[in-house]
Amino acid sequence: MTNRIECLAMLLAGGQGSRLGVLTKNIAKPAVPYGGKFRIIDFPLSNCANSGIYTVGVLTQYRPLELNDYIGSGAAWDLDRLYGGVHILSPYQAIEGSEWYKGTANAIYQNINFIDRYDPEYVAVLSGDHIYKMDYSKMLDAHKANNAACTIASYEVPWDEASRFGLMITNPDGSIAEFEEKPKNPRSNKASMGVYMFTWKKLREYLIADEADETSSNDFGKNVIPAMHAAGERMFAYAFDGYWKDVGTLGSLWEANLDLLNPNTHLDLTDRSWQIYAKNPPLPPHYVSADAKIESSLVSNGCVIEGDVDYSVIFSNVTIEKGATVRYSVVMPGAVIKAGAVVEYAMIAENTVVEQDAHVGRSPEEVEAEGKTPWGVTVIGENLTVGKNAFVGHNIMASESVKEGERIEG
Repeated sequence: MTNRIECLAMLLAGGQGSRLGVLTKNIAKPAVPYGGKFRIIDFPLSNCANSGIYTVGVLTQYRPLELNDYIGSGAAWDLDRLYGGVHILSPYQAIEGSEWYKGTANAIYQNINFIDRYDPEYVAVLSGDHIYKMDYSKMLDAHKANNAACTIASYEVPWDEASRFGLMITNPDGSIAEFEEKPKNPRSNKASMGVYMFTWKKLREYLIADEADETSSNDFGKNVIPAMHAAGERMFAYAFDGYWKDVGTLGSLWEANLDLLNPNTHLDLTDRSWQIYAKNPPLPPHYVSADAKIESSLVSNGCVIEGDVDYSVIFSNVTIEKGATVRYSVVMPGAVIKAGAVVEYAMIAENTVVEQDAHVGRSPEEVEAEGKTPWGVTVIGENLTVGKNAFVGHNIMASESVKEGERIEG
């Protein structure tokens, strides 16, 4: 094989994202909007390009149309290459016949022929639903220096949250001694990020063996990684200390958006040395009227802002009319917040209209003062209407329009 590449990336982007509810009703989780102008998948794709990995397989499955259309030729991420580049890999491109991806390991197994075409020495397996900036080339250097079969990116989470994660216990040299899957009493706070670097010849063997095991759920974390560890393969943790957020829940997605407004977070989207690229339509600059008031917020192109915006992320083509208030919220592309409406501690999905004098969401302080628990962010699905004078309380996920004057308590 000529033009053999050193490292190829396989990006798992087929998840349904059921915990994101109405936001993934019609699109895959990696296609969900984030940060005013991005989609979640922009982060691993940009990380690949910035790390010098220019051959990327994107494995899609659940509602892939919008994601496939968004990625296109990969030009937005400098991944439109004559050799390599970005490839959309759907389940129908299987080794034999047509079969849905049964798990993360099976998804890679079904695309062994694609990987073999490029004959890489190493394969990075990445998740498509995390917000972070990471230099995979440094992880690859560590993998090679350790002569490892598998290297797993690790992130130190707060001890009081460690039981929610798959954890690694490491030896002084960084090699992995034990794994703990969401333990009640964790002995480590080194969480697996779901970012793996493999030596391809090794991984290929374990994928084939895993597929032959009828009892396997064909998952990296549950099956392939433990099998490699049990066989005594050289496995190491790679410590990552930057910003990382798994946006698998509505609360974490809301928090990750508002983190962009916090100067104490480490995700710097203004860093030109490590840009996050996105595919965006050409839009006019946003307009802010003399009556508007904007504080500590991100406002994207094409917006018309005539009301008050505080500590919020406003995506493209959003209209916020005079007298409307948006605070601690995420308003996605094309949404309209009409005069007198209040949107607080909420996420408004694409092309949804909040009509005049409606109220969406409530603050944690109000809910706590009334003894109503648990508080949660309120989410209104895409292409819906919240009618005039309607009220939608805290911790609500609306998948249907709210009628005029209707009241939905949290």
